Amino acid sequence: MFKNTIVIILASMLLVLTGCGMGKNPTTSFMRENTNLALIQTVAVLPFEGGGRAPRIRELTMTQLLATDIFDLVDKGRVDIFLRQEAIVPGSPIDLFTLRRLGESLNVQAALFGSVEQASESRGSAVFSEITLTLRLIDCESGVLLWQASGIGSGYSLADRLFGFAPKDSFQVTLDLLDELFATMQ
Repeated sequence: MFKNTIVIILASMLLVLTGCGMGKNPTTSFMRENTNLALIQTVAVLPFEGGGRAPRIRELTMTQLLATDIFDLVDKGRVDIFLRQEAIVPGSPIDLFTLRRLGESLNVQAALFGSVEQASESRGSAVFSEITLTLRLIDCESGVLLWQASGIGSGYSLADRLFGFAPKDSFQVTLDLLDELFATMQ
């Protein structure tokens, strides 16, 4: 009887720790068929849509993209100057003609667009950061979407709550999500 009780308790604990967590946050991606990203050497990261924290997320995206060593990046100052000269409001759509001029002016083969939504969520007494991010890589010559990835990052962890650890902050959640999204590119 005692042996059965221990087995039931251990099995219950295992189910709680493995089955009741949120699991891996969902990400989804698209890569155009017959696309060779190795042909793209330099990319311009345009201002992201999404409000007050979008500039910070753009900076982190540039840092993580450089860290992956997939592409070289044009300085964001040059991108912002180009957009000002063209009288383009950051975050607004760009037509093919302007995209081609961007490619020629900055000597880039593609542009990275992004949209971000960041929030603080709560479950019971725990408050944690959550971010939703979509990145799009567009060919400057043709305007064709080469790659797109979307994902949700969360600082929530059932194990952290059970053992009293602090949730991940928004910085770490963002870096982890960017790593997941860029991994779909390779």
